[in-house]
Amino acid sequence: MGGLMAASTTRRGVYSSMQINPQIVSILDRLALQAASMSYTPYSGKAEGVVVLLEDGAVVNGCRVENASFQLSVSALINAWSTLHAAGRVDVAAIAQNRPYTEGEKAWLQAMNEFEWLFPTPTLAVLSDDLPEPSETLLPLLDQDMDSAASGIALARDIAGLAHTPQSNFPVGCVVRTADGHVVPGVNVEHEDWANILCAERNALSTLIAYGFGPASEIWVACIKEPGGTPCGACRQFIAELAPDATVWIDMGDAAPRSISVPELLPGAFTGAGLRP
Repeated sequence: MGGLMAASTTRRGVYSSMQINPQIVSILDRLALQAASMSYTPYSGKAEGVVVLLEDGAVVNGCRVENASFQLSVSALINAWSTLHAAGRVDVAAIAQNRPYTEGEKAWLQAMNEFEWLFPTPTLAVLSDDLPEPSETLLPLLDQDMDSAASGIALARDIAGLAHTPQSNFPVGCVVRTADGHVVPGVNVEHEDWANILCAERNALSTLIAYGFGPASEIWVACIKEPGGTPCGACRQFIAELAPDATVWIDMGDAAPRSISVPELLPGAFTGAGLRP
């Protein structure tokens, strides 16, 4: 992902005979299976993968990311959808899974008022029967590098502009840098069902897993409307499991960013080690 761009205007689908090109369906099924192979599922062992096909043929990956606190686990569908927002892209043509959609997942999609989904196959949701041929994978990476804690916070503030917060109007931006130098964005993405929203920190860390970018070394968090705001309890647990060695930087407004180690962020974190086979 090059610079920052505003999310595309969403729209309702257009359908005719719903005769989807079977070759495209086959490609999407294969890509969803590949996405599933990236899953972090040390507790259930149940890999799940999603690919989102965009209008220009680019695809975005999502996979299941489990947590020792089971309710914090991120589904492949929500992983991919939150990655889209952080990348500034919602020009969706179709979403394919490596397994059939559940009724709950269909309801989650149908609750998005800007979209009208149809399910021509058990594993495919579409907005049109005229799908582009899948091309390259969109890499949700930022090409900016941070030479100071302040520059990382400045970038997190910019990223917050892509947050989808129709309920709370409380945008949060997150930027994660890996040990290999990858820079990944995250924003909070809300949904009518608040049990299925995703915070910016969990968005970014789930993207790391889906794309195999490696462990996080630094995490910058900016709460635009509340300078000094720190990760919520759910995000602290998520960070403790997926980025235990990272340094977390907090936007303090006009003051210098504050650094927090993960043990300081969540003392005595539950590791889930006893739950693993």
